[in-house]
Amino acid sequence: MSSAFTVAHGRRHGLTRWDLESALFERPFHGLRAPRHTEADEHPAATEQMAIIRAARHFTAHMNDHEFFSHSTAALLWGVPLPRLGRTEVHVSVLAPHRAPRGSGVRGHQLAARAVRLVHHSELGLALTDPATTWALLGHELRHPYDLVAAADAFVRVDRMPGPGSRVIRPALASIADLRRAIPPGRRGVLALREALGRVRVGSASRMETWMRLTVVDAGLPEPVLDHDVYDALGRFLGCVDGAYPFARVALEYEGDHHRTDERQWQRDIVKHDDLARAGWRVIRLTREQVFGQPGRLAARVRDALRASAR
Repeated sequence: MSSAFTVAHGRRHGLTRWDLESALFERPFHGLRAPRHTEADEHPAATEQMAIIRAARHFTAHMNDHEFFSHSTAALLWGVPLPRLGRTEVHVSVLAPHRAPRGSGVRGHQLAARAVRLVHHSELGLALTDPATTWALLGHELRHPYDLVAAADAFVRVDRMPGPGSRVIRPALASIADLRRAIPPGRRGVLALREALGRVRVGSASRMETWMRLTVVDAGLPEPVLDHDVYDALGRFLGCVDGAYPFARVALEYEGDHHRTDERQWQRDIVKHDDLARAGWRVIRLTREQVFGQPGRLAARVRDALRASAR
């Protein structure tokens, strides 16, 4: 399935509720799913994450009542895309004094009840750490600080329909205040969590967009406005851009490979970028290679555009 489909259609074609609620699919609208797009060299991460999700599903067959999913496994089950972890073990935890589970393909943990909030995932029918606790447990698991921010951005994101009459499609899984409360003193990775928390923003739609924003800010440039609706002088909606400097009419757009391979997306992009140009906006289009491999060039392009707009 290369485009959006209904949940019912996915179930008829063999996808389970686990698959449909996981990080493997985006939720463009209520009741719809679409494959989460990845770059060619990101496929190993997607393959790894699918393996983890399926392993978690199989593990439930012999899961004890006091066991629950946690850490990166819970993050994937919540639909948070992560970087490649380099392993496919499933994180299963218990509250003290129960003993952490052991076994092939399982990484067990014993957690203190005061530091954990558990919930029952209504769609998947399983126990796991709530979104805020899940993020806090990633503090010592995600190596790059940008990825810890990106995971938090995913938890606090509010999916919405852009443009006039913008409406919420899906509320945030957690608030920034929820994340703050989930960082108790003494937890592993607490310093990394506290540093990341101050950089969390609500409007980031993807891991790449978070990396893009942080790269620009760490280069000494102003922080862009995220998920920004652009209107022309007559009040006509021109489109929503990933990042924006409204004062300079500079837009940042991250373009995954689907912007090239999906013809309808490609056509929409052409129209939107043409409309933005006519309205006096400069659009900086960025790719995965530029975000990850050429941060200096990325920052230079933004800096040049801001300087040009000031002339």
